Amino acid sequence: MQELPKDPMLLLSVVNTKLRDYYSSLDAFCEDMGIDRQSLTEKLKSIDYEYDSNANQFI
Repeated sequence: MQELPKDPMLLLSVVNTKLRDYYSSLDAFCEDMGIDRQSLTEKLKSIDYEYDSNANQFI
């Protein structure tokens, strides 16, 4: 997650924007960015956000 913000709220904003604009799924985003999905989801879960595959967003 070196290219992404460390602050969870900023991270949420960046990830959701990228998911909305460029990726069809969280798996595609993580693969393309070289990010560990579990680490990302745990970091966003720490601020009470979870990935919703139907919305393709963390909500």
